[in-house]
Amino acid sequence: MDQIQAMRVFTRIVELGSFSRAAERLQLPRATVSNVLKRLEQRLGVRLLIRTTRQVQITAEGSLYYQRCLQLLDALEEADTLFSHHKLQPTGKVRIDMPHSLAREIVIPALDDFYQRYPEMEIALGANDTHVDLLREGVDCVLRAWETADDTLVARRIAQMPQLTCVSPGYLQKFGEPQSIDELRHHQAVGYFSLVNNRNYPLEFCRNGKLEQRELPSRLTVSGADAYTAACRADMGLIQGARYSVAKWLQSGELVEILSATPPPPMPIYIMYPPGRFLAPRVRVLIDWLISLFGKY
Repeated sequence: MDQIQAMRVFTRIVELGSFSRAAERLQLPRATVSNVLKRLEQRLGVRLLIRTTRQVQITAEGSLYYQRCLQLLDALEEADTLFSHHKLQPTGKVRIDMPHSLAREIVIPALDDFYQRYPEMEIALGANDTHVDLLREGVDCVLRAWETADDTLVARRIAQMPQLTCVSPGYLQKFGEPQSIDELRHHQAVGYFSLVNNRNYPLEFCRNGKLEQRELPSRLTVSGADAYTAACRADMGLIQGARYSVAKWLQSGELVEILSATPPPPMPIYIMYPPGRFLAPRVRVLIDWLISLFGKY
């Protein structure tokens, strides 16, 4: 078996976590898969995987080699499809990571359209609001509401999501409705801190073309969009967020928009992926689809 095939066998073992499942997926005898991995380790002079009776664990060297294999196999896939109709109908799995709210409210509800266009594609979607090391964790691309400081990634802004300030009806009964941001000194907010940089974020308002910030007292500070919205619904104070993320609560009357004349600045959405000469067709079509999807907002 040649080197390229050996790399494919190795990556499949890592992704499936099993020699047997990898052999089944590749339609090879299990003994062949084991021998390929053994010869690969001997040639490289390192241990790539630790095999026990119950599980397969990747070593530090194996993790580095796995990421390099993915890059090389993607480049090969790109080269092989330059002049093929397969370029228009890519196959394979793409791993993407994004915040819970984007996954829940925008991306997942629209995925049927993506699968109708690309029926041979498979998506592994991670939903969280924390930093992800793409190369280390084998993620092809991420959606984030902040631009990365990591110069090893390409960051493309694909949307500007309108934001608003809102509170619960119960909060308004207790504290009244502020008529301007100058009246906020009598109010409180739900605090929000980022797990990325442990920073607490102030409220932001656009007035007369200028950005103004307000830091209000907070009885509760949270991390994560779901907890942030839940705290507001529980009368804990003002919050600011993308309109899409609170739309259903506004419609149900559980949240009320305030200070609409001085809204927060739009929230930028970035798609990020490792740079390189080659971008596998399976990754490119997902990125293009996401750009088109978010272009509607």
